[in-house]
Amino acid sequence: MKVLALETANEQCSVSLIDEHQELFYQLDCRAKAQTQTILPMIEQALLTTQTSLEDLTAIAFSRGPGSFSGVRINAAVTQALAWANDLPVIPVSTLQALAQAAYREFQYPQVTAVLDARMQEVYLANYVLDSTGIMQLQGEECLLNYSHAKEAAQFTLIGSGAHLLDETINLQETLHPNARHIAELARHYALDQQWVSAEHALPVYLRDNAWKKISEQGKA
Repeated sequence: MKVLALETANEQCSVSLIDEHQELFYQLDCRAKAQTQTILPMIEQALLTTQTSLEDLTAIAFSRGPGSFSGVRINAAVTQALAWANDLPVIPVSTLQALAQAAYREFQYPQVTAVLDARMQEVYLANYVLDSTGIMQLQGEECLLNYSHAKEAAQFTLIGSGAHLLDETINLQETLHPNARHIAELARHYALDQQWVSAEHALPVYLRDNAWKKISEQGKA
Protein backbone atom coordinates (compact mmCIF):
# COMPACT_ATOMS: atom_id res chain seq x y z
CA MET A 1 0.00 0.00 0.00
CA LYS A 2 1.16 3.51 -0.85
CA VAL A 3 -0.82 6.69 -0.25
CA LEU A 4 0.05 10.19 -1.42
CA ALA A 5 -1.26 12.86 0.98
CA LEU A 6 -1.70 16.53 0.02
CA GLU A 7 -2.37 19.56 2.23
CA THR A 8 -2.93 23.07 0.86
CA ALA A 9 -6.08 24.03 2.80
CA ASN A 10 -4.21 26.42 5.08
CA GLU A 11 -1.47 28.97 4.45
CA GLN A 12 1.11 26.22 4.02
CA CYS A 13 1.67 23.54 1.40
CA SER A 14 2.88 20.02 2.20
CA VAL A 15 3.11 16.56 0.67
CA SER A 16 3.61 13.16 2.29
CA LEU A 17 3.98 9.68 0.86
CA ILE A 18 3.44 6.68 3.13
CA ASP A 19 3.11 2.93 3.02
CA GLU A 20 1.32 0.76 5.57
CA HIS A 21 4.24 0.95 7.99
CA GLN A 22 6.12 4.22 7.65
CA GLU A 23 6.50 7.64 6.12
CA LEU A 24 8.51 7.48 2.90
CA PHE A 25 8.59 11.19 2.07
CA TYR A 26 7.55 14.49 3.62
CA GLN A 27 8.06 18.08 2.48
CA LEU A 28 6.63 21.34 3.81
CA ASP A 29 6.64 24.81 2.24
CA CYS A 30 5.61 27.52 4.71
CA ARG A 31 5.40 30.39 2.25
CA ALA A 32 1.95 31.94 2.32
CA LYS A 33 -0.22 31.53 -0.78
CA ALA A 34 2.46 29.62 -2.72
CA GLN A 35 0.36 26.47 -3.14
CA THR A 36 -0.28 26.85 -6.86
CA GLN A 37 3.44 27.16 -7.57
CA THR A 38 4.67 24.45 -5.22
CA ILE A 39 2.17 21.60 -4.98
CA LEU A 40 2.93 19.91 -8.31
CA PRO A 41 6.76 20.15 -8.02
CA MET A 42 6.50 18.76 -4.49
CA ILE A 43 4.41 15.82 -5.70
CA GLU A 44 6.96 15.18 -8.45
CA GLN A 45 9.77 15.30 -5.88
CA ALA A 46 7.95 12.82 -3.65
CA LEU A 47 7.55 10.33 -6.49
CA LEU A 48 11.12 10.80 -7.70
CA THR A 49 12.69 10.48 -4.26
CA THR A 50 10.80 7.28 -3.44
CA GLN A 51 11.04 5.88 -6.97
CA THR A 52 7.27 5.65 -7.08
CA SER A 53 4.98 6.18 -10.05
CA LEU A 54 1.40 7.39 -9.81
CA GLU A 55 0.29 3.95 -10.99
CA ASP A 56 1.93 2.45 -7.88
CA LEU A 57 -0.32 4.41 -5.54
CA THR A 58 -3.21 2.81 -3.68
CA ALA A 59 -5.00 6.12 -3.19
CA ILE A 60 -4.56 9.89 -2.95
CA ALA A 61 -5.55 11.62 0.29
CA PHE A 62 -6.23 15.33 0.63
CA SER A 63 -7.42 17.86 3.17
CA ARG A 64 -10.93 18.60 1.94
CA GLY A 65 -11.48 21.58 4.23
CA PRO A 66 -12.68 23.63 5.88
CA GLY A 67 -9.92 26.16 5.50
CA SER A 68 -8.66 28.78 3.07
CA PHE A 69 -11.15 28.92 0.19
CA SER A 70 -8.49 28.98 -2.53
CA GLY A 71 -6.31 26.45 -0.68
CA VAL A 72 -9.16 23.96 -0.32
CA ARG A 73 -10.10 24.44 -3.96
CA ILE A 74 -6.51 23.83 -5.13
CA ASN A 75 -6.21 20.67 -3.05
CA ALA A 76 -9.44 19.19 -4.39
CA ALA A 77 -8.66 20.13 -8.00
CA VAL A 78 -5.16 18.62 -7.97
CA THR A 79 -6.41 15.47 -6.27
CA GLN A 80 -9.26 15.04 -8.74
CA ALA A 81 -6.99 15.54 -11.74
CA LEU A 82 -4.39 13.02 -10.58
CA ALA A 83 -7.00 10.48 -9.47
CA TRP A 84 -8.98 10.67 -12.70
CA ALA A 85 -5.90 10.44 -14.89
CA ASN A 86 -4.59 7.39 -13.04
CA ASP A 87 -7.86 5.67 -12.05
CA LEU A 88 -7.14 6.03 -8.34
CA PRO A 89 -9.55 6.31 -5.39
CA VAL A 90 -9.35 9.32 -3.10
CA ILE A 91 -9.51 9.76 0.67
CA PRO A 92 -11.00 13.12 1.71
CA VAL A 93 -9.79 14.08 5.20
CA SER A 94 -11.25 16.86 7.32
CA THR A 95 -8.78 19.65 8.00
CA LEU A 96 -10.22 19.91 11.50
CA GLN A 97 -9.67 16.20 12.12
CA ALA A 98 -6.10 16.54 10.84
CA LEU A 99 -5.60 19.41 13.29
CA ALA A 100 -6.93 17.27 16.13
CA GLN A 101 -4.65 14.41 15.06
CA ALA A 102 -1.73 16.83 15.06
CA ALA A 103 -2.54 17.79 18.65
CA TYR A 104 -2.41 14.15 19.68
CA ARG A 105 0.74 13.43 17.68
CA GLU A 106 2.64 16.49 18.93
CA PHE A 107 1.27 16.95 22.48
CA GLN A 108 -0.57 13.69 23.28
CA TYR A 109 -3.86 15.53 23.85
CA PRO A 110 -6.65 12.90 23.91
CA GLN A 111 -9.46 15.46 23.71
CA VAL A 112 -9.35 18.74 21.78
CA THR A 113 -11.51 21.40 20.25
CA ALA A 114 -10.05 22.14 16.80
CA VAL A 115 -10.55 25.76 15.78
CA LEU A 116 -9.59 27.45 12.51
CA ASP A 117 -9.88 31.17 11.79
CA ALA A 118 -12.66 31.58 9.21
CA ARG A 119 -12.36 35.41 8.99
CA MET A 120 -15.36 37.72 9.26
CA GLN A 121 -15.51 37.25 13.05
CA GLU A 122 -16.15 33.51 12.67
CA VAL A 123 -14.30 30.24 13.22
CA TYR A 124 -14.55 26.67 11.98
CA LEU A 125 -14.87 24.43 15.03
CA ALA A 126 -15.24 20.76 15.96
CA ASN A 127 -14.67 18.65 19.07
CA TYR A 128 -12.60 15.44 18.91
CA VAL A 129 -11.85 12.53 21.24
CA LEU A 130 -9.16 9.88 20.78
CA ASP A 131 -10.44 6.34 20.11
CA SER A 132 -8.82 3.00 20.94
CA THR A 133 -6.95 2.89 17.62
CA GLY A 134 -5.21 6.25 18.14
CA ILE A 135 -7.49 8.20 15.80
CA MET A 136 -9.21 11.44 16.77
CA GLN A 137 -12.95 10.99 16.21
CA LEU A 138 -15.49 13.76 15.66
CA GLN A 139 -17.95 14.44 18.47
CA GLY A 140 -21.03 16.11 17.02
CA GLU A 141 -20.60 18.20 13.88
CA GLU A 142 -18.15 20.55 12.21
CA CYS A 143 -19.50 24.08 12.55
CA LEU A 144 -19.02 27.64 11.32
CA LEU A 145 -19.72 29.87 14.33
CA ASN A 146 -19.25 33.42 15.54
CA TYR A 147 -16.90 33.84 18.48
CA SER A 148 -19.64 33.91 21.11
CA HIS A 149 -21.32 30.72 19.93
CA ALA A 150 -17.94 29.04 19.41
CA LYS A 151 -16.99 29.63 23.03
CA GLU A 152 -20.19 27.88 24.05
CA ALA A 153 -19.61 24.96 21.67
CA ALA A 154 -15.97 24.34 22.67
CA GLN A 155 -15.70 21.34 24.99
CA PHE A 156 -11.98 20.64 25.29
CA THR A 157 -8.50 22.16 24.96
CA LEU A 158 -8.49 24.75 22.17
CA ILE A 159 -5.98 24.22 19.36
CA GLY A 160 -5.50 25.77 15.91
CA SER A 161 -5.32 29.15 14.20
CA GLY A 162 -8.63 30.26 15.70
CA ALA A 163 -7.90 29.26 19.29
CA HIS A 164 -6.55 32.67 20.32
CA LEU A 165 -9.73 34.30 19.03
CA LEU A 166 -11.70 32.42 21.68
CA ASP A 167 -9.08 32.63 24.42
CA GLU A 168 -6.75 35.65 24.45
CA THR A 169 -4.27 33.89 26.72
CA ILE A 170 -3.31 31.54 23.87
CA ASN A 171 -0.19 32.66 22.00
CA LEU A 172 -0.83 32.95 18.26
CA GLN A 173 2.86 32.34 17.56
CA GLU A 174 2.56 28.85 19.07
CA THR A 175 -0.36 27.87 16.84
CA LEU A 176 -0.42 24.26 15.66
CA HIS A 177 -1.02 23.79 11.93
CA PRO A 178 -2.22 20.55 10.29
CA ASN A 179 -0.05 19.31 7.45
CA ALA A 180 0.24 16.40 5.01
CA ARG A 181 1.90 14.27 7.68
CA HIS A 182 -1.29 14.36 9.74
CA ILE A 183 -3.46 13.84 6.64
CA ALA A 184 -1.34 10.78 5.83
CA GLU A 185 -1.66 9.38 9.35
CA LEU A 186 -5.44 9.46 9.09
CA ALA A 187 -5.40 8.28 5.48
CA ARG A 188 -3.40 5.17 6.40
CA HIS A 189 -6.13 4.21 8.86
CA TYR A 190 -8.86 4.71 6.23
CA ALA A 191 -6.91 3.04 3.41
CA LEU A 192 -6.32 -0.14 5.39
CA ASP A 193 -10.11 -0.45 5.65
CA GLN A 194 -10.56 0.67 2.03
CA GLN A 195 -12.55 3.69 3.16
CA TRP A 196 -12.20 5.78 0.04
CA VAL A 197 -14.31 7.25 -2.75
CA SER A 198 -14.02 7.75 -6.49
CA ALA A 199 -12.35 10.84 -7.94
CA GLU A 200 -15.65 12.56 -8.67
CA HIS A 201 -16.28 12.70 -4.93
CA ALA A 202 -13.02 14.51 -4.18
CA LEU A 203 -15.07 17.56 -3.25
CA PRO A 204 -14.10 20.55 -1.10
CA VAL A 205 -15.95 21.31 2.12
CA TYR A 206 -16.21 25.02 2.89
CA LEU A 207 -18.94 25.04 5.60
CA ARG A 208 -19.71 28.56 4.38
CA ASP A 209 -22.16 27.96 1.53
CA ASN A 210 -21.51 31.29 -0.20
CA ALA A 211 -17.74 31.17 0.30
CA TRP A 212 -17.10 31.96 -3.35
CA LYS A 213 -18.63 35.41 -2.79
CA LYS A 214 -16.54 36.19 0.25
CA ILE A 215 -12.91 36.05 -0.85
CA SER A 216 -12.41 39.83 -0.92
CA GLU A 217 -14.20 40.21 2.38
CA GLN A 218 -12.14 37.59 4.17
CA GLY A 219 -8.90 39.54 3.76
CA LYS A 220 -7.16 36.27 2.93
CA ALA A 221 -8.17 33.78 0.28
